Amino acid sequence: MIRLTGIHKHFGANHVLRGVDLDVARGAVTALIGPSGSGKSTLLRCFNLLEMPEAGRLELEGLAIDFGIGRPPPKADILAVRRSTGMIFQNFQLFPHRTVVANVMEGLVTVSRWPTEKARARAMELLAKVGMDHKAEDWPATLSGGQQQRVAIARALAASPKLLLCDEPTSALDPALAAEVVEVLRALAREGTTMLMATHDLRLAAQVAQEVVFIEGGGVVERGAPGQVFGAPSDPRTVRFVESLTGAAGGPPPI
Repeated sequence: MIRLTGIHKHFGANHVLRGVDLDVARGAVTALIGPSGSGKSTLLRCFNLLEMPEAGRLELEGLAIDFGIGRPPPKADILAVRRSTGMIFQNFQLFPHRTVVANVMEGLVTVSRWPTEKARARAMELLAKVGMDHKAEDWPATLSGGQQQRVAIARALAASPKLLLCDEPTSALDPALAAEVVEVLRALAREGTTMLMATHDLRLAAQVAQEVVFIEGGGVVERGAPGQVFGAPSDPRTVRFVESLTGAAGGPPPI
C-alpha cells in the first residue's frame, strides 16, 4: 500500500492541498480528476516529493516520512522515494540531444551506475514493450507526440519503480495519438503496474483505472469505481464536473 495522510501544501497564500488522504493499492491504477487548480497535479507530485508537503505523512513500501514546516525529510529518504517512483510528464521531457535508446538508458547509467550494455538491453526490452524498439536510434525531434510519450513511458519504467506517476499523459496529444498512449497504459495496467494518474481525459480514466478520485478545492470530494463516479456520482460537485466534460466530449466515457 502507498499512502498519503493529512497532506497540506501551500504556494504562498494559496492553500492548495487541505489535509488530503489518499492511498493506492499495489497493482492498482488510480485516476485523479478535477478542475484546473483543484490540486490533483500537486498531489501527484507529493508522492515523489517533487512538491514537498508542509504537513502530513507519506508511506511507501515500508518507508514512512512525516512532514512539518522547518523539518525537511532526510536526503536519504527523499532519494529512496524518488528511486521507487517513475514519472511521466504531459510534455514528454525527453533529452533532445540523446537518441531514443539513450534517453531510456540515461537514468540507469548515470544514477543507478548500470554497465552500458546491461542498460542498453533493458532499454531495448522496454522500447519493445511500448512498440518503439524500431525507433531506438532516432532523435526525439523526429517522433510524433504519441511516440515521444511512449518513449517517456519506457524511460519511467527503466528502474522498475514501485509506483508510476502520470501527469496528464495524453493532454498534449490529438485523439489519435492519445489512443496510442492509452493502449500502452492499458497494457501496463493488465500487467499489474501500480499507477497514479492526474488527468482530464475521462476516457483514459474509465478505460485504465480501477478507482477514480474527484478532487476539488484541495480536498477529496468523491472516490469510487469509474462506473460509479462517471455514471452515478453522489456529490453535486462531481455531477457538475463530469457533466461539463462529458458534454464537451459528446457523451460519457466508455466504461
